[in-house]
Amino acid sequence: MIKKAFIDLGTNTFQLLIVAQDGENYQKIHEDSYAAKIGLGGISSGIITEEGIQRAIVGLKYFQEKMDEVGGVTLENIFATATSAVRNAKNGQAFCERILEKTGIAINVISGEEEAGLIYEGVKLGTKIGKSTSMILDIGGGSVEFIICNEDRIFWKQSFEIGGQRLMDKFMNSDPISPRSVQLLKNYLEEQLLPLTNAVHQYAPVSIIGSAGSFETLVDLYYMKEFGHLPPTEQVSFELPLAEFYDSFLKIVAGNHEERMALPGMISLRVNMIVVAVVLIDFILKRYDIQQIKVSNFALKEGVLSRHLGKI
Repeated sequence: MIKKAFIDLGTNTFQLLIVAQDGENYQKIHEDSYAAKIGLGGISSGIITEEGIQRAIVGLKYFQEKMDEVGGVTLENIFATATSAVRNAKNGQAFCERILEKTGIAINVISGEEEAGLIYEGVKLGTKIGKSTSMILDIGGGSVEFIICNEDRIFWKQSFEIGGQRLMDKFMNSDPISPRSVQLLKNYLEEQLLPLTNAVHQYAPVSIIGSAGSFETLVDLYYMKEFGHLPPTEQVSFELPLAEFYDSFLKIVAGNHEERMALPGMISLRVNMIVVAVVLIDFILKRYDIQQIKVSNFALKEGVLSRHLGKI
């Protein structure tokens, strides 16, 4: 059994997955996350701030402590993937060099196209996508990936630089967000997502599969309201009833920071970004007349794992 660590350096959150791999089989040993927020204060001007770099170093050193506790994870078996914030930053290369110098971790910066493909593989590892056409929707801090697919193949995929941190910088200038800002945001999405609109007309997905991020929080809100507890940690695939999404949507959009934070299941990491995320989800559901929401806790890092298992 080889121990491997997979790190997703997201714009908002860094994610860690440590597994023991034996050929095509794997066993999860440890999972963790760190709110590095490398997009904060710089993403809209195309840089990673010095504070963002420092938070990244602290986050990765924290992950290294976890790897040391597990034991047996060598540097060449750490696979770190960076996405939107790093690939679009003017100082992205310098950021990777600083990380390598301070932690010894080499970062693989991937394109939006590759990111979308890996998210599909990650979702497939934990969710039965089925034969009917679905749209995977991954809302990151920097970019949003849309993958129209079924369990056998991808029909169409694209990454758009309209992630949560970018949308917040652009549209969330009050708290609660104003109805005017919500409308401006929807107008912006209509314009930006024209390639998606054309693809939906062609392939007609019947459900969305939301991967990780804000979708996990929406599942947590649903479970806390409906069952009084968080979902079981070993479960990685969920159905989110449409009515429950809209119940949360109304509370999130109408509430201020404190009111959102008071919702059972909300976490401070997502309390602000979830506002623009639910507006985006609402737009997708209504614009493309989609009536079913599934949620996958597996996303990019599990896609990289899938590649290592020889499944891609």
